[in-house]
Amino acid sequence: MAHHPYVLKDTAYLSSDMSTAEGELLFVYGTLKRGQPNHNVMTDSGNGMATFVCCCQTVDKYPLVIATAANIPFLLVQKKGEGHNILGEVWEVDTKMRDTLDYFEGYPGYYDRVKIDVVKEGTAKHSEDGSNSKKLLTCWVYAIRCYSDEMLQRKHYADYDSYGEHGLPYKKE
Repeated sequence: MAHHPYVLKDTAYLSSDMSTAEGELLFVYGTLKRGQPNHNVMTDSGNGMATFVCCCQTVDKYPLVIATAANIPFLLVQKKGEGHNILGEVWEVDTKMRDTLDYFEGYPGYYDRVKIDVVKEGTAKHSEDGSNSKKLLTCWVYAIRCYSDEMLQRKHYADYDSYGEHGLPYKKE
């Protein structure tokens, strides 16, 4: 496993910038995750470099819904505090991969790329002595820019899996 100094330090409430000497941190929650239909975008070296860092969960709660005829997962960051702490993956991406993903996600028209805080999955919120021991990362995430009220009424998920029991597999448009 590669050493990522901004992930594995045991300091109280460690906060990391979204960029490193190697690249930028990106939180993925949907079809770009490992084992999901669009993960090949992340692994195609022609698109740039992407290195898996860790599994994480959002610090704040957000609605994560599946919508449209294509069954696309959407993170509704405008409704922070509603929904669930979202499970996903942190990836370190270079500029070329970020630009590829911007195009793939329709940024800046359809999606926004915004900053959110995530904690490494399995990290206790408090240590035995009561102090805060979260391993906090600040990452970019792609989130839908505009959505209907109907979308907010859909079921909220904590973890997206195209092949999940919800019966709404992703359909490439």
